[in-house]
Amino acid sequence: MVRFSDRRARFNRRVTNRIFRPVSGYLPIWSIIEHTGRRSGTIYRTPVTVFSTDDGVAVLLPYGRQRDWVKNLQRAGGGRVKFQGRTFAVDQPRIVPTTEALPHLRAPWRQLMTRAGVEHTLLLRRAG
Repeated sequence: MVRFSDRRARFNRRVTNRIFRPVSGYLPIWSIIEHTGRRSGTIYRTPVTVFSTDDGVAVLLPYGRQRDWVKNLQRAGGGRVKFQGRTFAVDQPRIVPTTEALPHLRAPWRQLMTRAGVEHTLLLRRAG
């Protein structure tokens, strides 16, 4: 049986991402994560919801921790993020409970993430 979150992720990958990809990286919270495929070596660009932290970014994981793009970032030890019109390298990917990520965020994003009801968040440190 296919879980609802899997169906929603598939819909977003096929429909929503194609709509938002052109503006992702420029609008607040809509960003692009660039990651390299674990097996293929192909570079992928995935639209995600990103929030600025004290030393990098936090990425909500509404579809869980087992998505390919998350595994790719973990295997490579990082990737690149296009956020608010700038692209920068990130490293040290860490999946934490969202409650653990909240202290690293500024208002109003802390409040938004509190209400989002997402169990896990990926923390990425700005490299360099």
